[in-house]
Amino acid sequence: MNAPLINAGHASLLDRAGDFPILSRQVQGRRLVYLDNGATTQKPVAVIQAESRFYEQSNANIHRGVHWLSQHATDLYEQGRERVRQLLNAARSEEIVFTRGTTEGINLVCWSWARSALKQGDEILITGMEHHSNIVPWQLLCEQTGAVLRVVPVTDSGELDLDEYRALLGPRTRLVGVVHISNALGTINPIAEMIAMAHEVGAKVLIDGAQAVAHQTVDVQALDCDFYAFSAHKLYGPTGIGALYVRYDILADMPPWQGGGDMIHTVSFERSTYADVPQRFEAGTPNIAGVVGMDAAIRYMQEIGMDTIAAHEQSLLDAATAELASLPGIRIIGTADRKAGIVSFVVDGIHPHDLGTILDMEGVAIRAGHHCAMPLMTRFGIPGTARASFALYNSHDDVAALAAGLRKAQKLFGTGPRDD
Repeated sequence: MNAPLINAGHASLLDRAGDFPILSRQVQGRRLVYLDNGATTQKPVAVIQAESRFYEQSNANIHRGVHWLSQHATDLYEQGRERVRQLLNAARSEEIVFTRGTTEGINLVCWSWARSALKQGDEILITGMEHHSNIVPWQLLCEQTGAVLRVVPVTDSGELDLDEYRALLGPRTRLVGVVHISNALGTINPIAEMIAMAHEVGAKVLIDGAQAVAHQTVDVQALDCDFYAFSAHKLYGPTGIGALYVRYDILADMPPWQGGGDMIHTVSFERSTYADVPQRFEAGTPNIAGVVGMDAAIRYMQEIGMDTIAAHEQSLLDAATAELASLPGIRIIGTADRKAGIVSFVVDGIHPHDLGTILDMEGVAIRAGHHCAMPLMTRFGIPGTARASFALYNSHDDVAALAAGLRKAQKLFGTGPRDD
């Protein structure tokens, strides 16, 4: 099957592959076709240089120093906070808390806001397509508080059952936690509608935005969410850094969740008082270079334009979906009407891990397994899937390489169409 022609607007993105040094290397003697972007994206030169330049020219600890270098590093760090505010269109930079990533952001909400706000019998409502990081913290909290965890079911097409969601909402619902885009299916959830429905019953809403911020415009004010978490390494930035948005009136009343330096106002052996937000939630020396790298990554995406990125990735998703549909014995898991650049599938007679190994020998990197969404795999009655996920530097040649690798795997296992 021939891949669809890419239009001129998308063609400019193909030139961007040269911005990513790792994409020029070979794997298993072949051109690297990197389709594991849902796990982590590769980093452009602009990000690599920004982090390196910080250590070469600006390295110092922040906030507490009176010397020039410390003040300069502090300016870069707070510039990164403002960049995140712009990315999410938050009302003020004080609503942005730096974290190690989405997982830590969710845990911060859990062990600060929720632990102090929830009591026995209160309900936390999550969905059947959540990442483990939006499941396990709430299970731990329920064990400690007596709160109850409830789950919105997923349809056969990989969409949330909104009728069931509406039925599960009630006066005891204190928090709704929902993924913006499913990392395992690519489903784009109708979070604006879900947030409005949750607010009608007085519940707060936490959005896991790990898979969303690199692929579409996010406006937390328009969404009216209470919490929004994401990781930099999924949007072309460094690992070990991310951010949590919290609406200011909520954040200002949240108690600290970690103690140490930089989150205090005064300390004595009798008692301590705490810094204003957001420093109250950033104990210890933070990942300053990571913030600088994240700043550079966001600027890189902004220069390209989120609409351009989204359109390009949609063209790749459409092409990959058509290629997989043309191959017998392949079933796509997750066929929602609204999807981001993720295609998750199973191949008759081939375990996802075996498939991933064969594709790797062809230089094609995909993800194989449960994708930290084991309850979702159980829902579909499978141990896992193979998952190809796209980024701005991928091309239709990459989609063709994926399809060729799948045909080779089927031939090796004797499950594909006969040559005759």
